[in-house]
Amino acid sequence: MELFTKKAVQPKIFRDKDLNNRIPDDLFLACPYCGAQSYSKALGPYRVCGNCGYGFRLQARERVALMTDDFAEFDTEIQIVGDDFPGYEEKLNRARQQTELNDSVLTGVATLVGEQTALAIMDSYFIMGSLGTITGEKITRLFEYATQHKLPVVLFAASGGARMQEGIKSLMQMAKVSAAVATHQSAGLAYIVVLTDPTMGGVTASFAMQGDVTLAEPHALIGFAGRRVIEQTIHEKLPKEFQRAEQLLEHGYIDAIVQRKDLTATLAHLLHLHQPAVKES
Repeated sequence: MELFTKKAVQPKIFRDKDLNNRIPDDLFLACPYCGAQSYSKALGPYRVCGNCGYGFRLQARERVALMTDDFAEFDTEIQIVGDDFPGYEEKLNRARQQTELNDSVLTGVATLVGEQTALAIMDSYFIMGSLGTITGEKITRLFEYATQHKLPVVLFAASGGARMQEGIKSLMQMAKVSAAVATHQSAGLAYIVVLTDPTMGGVTASFAMQGDVTLAEPHALIGFAGRRVIEQTIHEKLPKEFQRAEQLLEHGYIDAIVQRKDLTATLAHLLHLHQPAVKES
């Protein structure tokens, strides 16, 4: 009976205390649209979900490396002091270190498959691509340069909206950029917009929707007010496709949805078609 009264010996389990530190946080990624789990390295350079085609968010410099033959960056030295908003200067410094940008947009002149264009790429990793004073100034300067040198403009929009830390100065950028867009278009020059996930708020309400041609990436979230705000206002549950690129295409707000791997060729083709006419002397 003594055999059956002894407690069973529990095997010792040795845990590696450093295991969690050695496993990268982004080893597997869940698609924000369909929820499918993907091995990060299997997404490839374009970082597209193999299940639904959603394009994971890219930093501005990643897009430049993927798309352009060459790129000359503009206005790298413009900076703003974080005013008196608590913690804003620290947030700006963290974003600058993470993105290697001075604000939420990268601007310059690029060549896409032989077609030269002024290029602006908003970066959602810089305070969610929010529209600040420097953002608006850089985009405005790019349009002014493009108008002066008779270049088309391609803009990749990605933003959560106006930057609340800068208050009215942020909202003023909507009108300032829109005025520069109008001058550029009055000169007969092409403006092509690519809406990426997400494009929201004041950016959608201004220059992101002023393009001569408006493209979008699959399943990109595009709108003004967010889903939660609208649902709380109307007291109804919104469908999954609400504010997605596919719904906007169905209702005529955008011209086409283009897979990320096809964007460079599509943009180059559009730029070629929209070259300004040369007037005979």
